[in-house]
Amino acid sequence: MKTTLIVCTLNEIDGMRVIMPQINKAWCDQIIILDGGSTDGTIEYARENGYFVYIQKQKGFRFAYMEVLPYIEGDMIITFSPDGNSLPELIPELIEKMNEGYDMVIASRYLAGARSEDDDTITAFGNWLFTKTVNLLFGAHYTDVMVILRAYKKQLIYDLDLNKDESYELPERLFSTRISWEPLLSVRAAKRKLKVTEIPGPEPPRIGGVRKLQIWRWGAAYYFQFIREVFRWR
Repeated sequence: MKTTLIVCTLNEIDGMRVIMPQINKAWCDQIIILDGGSTDGTIEYARENGYFVYIQKQKGFRFAYMEVLPYIEGDMIITFSPDGNSLPELIPELIEKMNEGYDMVIASRYLAGARSEDDDTITAFGNWLFTKTVNLLFGAHYTDVMVILRAYKKQLIYDLDLNKDESYELPERLFSTRISWEPLLSVRAAKRKLKVTEIPGPEPPRIGGVRKLQIWRWGAAYYFQFIREVFRWR
């Protein structure tokens, strides 16, 4: 499969300078810097180093993903954060595992001794709760349903209706936020009984920049989404 690496950025110049030189461009057929409107030199750094940059028009991860869809050439997508949380050396491992015939491979922060050094008490509990909830409700066996670092077939976006606003609008409206599609991807892959696996993916601390988590609003929106999925979308 052809592979597209999507590097998600918003004012991550410190991380970009450290992480991007560690990514071998030969690993993937296409690399896209998907930027949320950086003002710290992230965009300029990416262009100076020969990367294609797409600057999203609407705020929010899912809008960024949907806007960049027409530019994605790969059959397989890997989503990646250059803030130090995602390990570059896991990219070839994800690709190798996908080529064994999986629909999705997750770099789990909690599998086989892996741990997140970026977690605090709240986020650690939240990730545990979300993963246990999805496993209980949908008969899955995940250790990490939330993480951005994962590889999956591009076709899943359409097969699982991830590109449809109706999959997100109600929880976003209820909790005044905008969410991403990784958790919903985990849920609907489980509901479809797709071929999914995980590899250990330790999460180092972030490098510079500002943490952008909306812990309470995102958490509430995602949990609402999980419960609603029990009764909808087949």
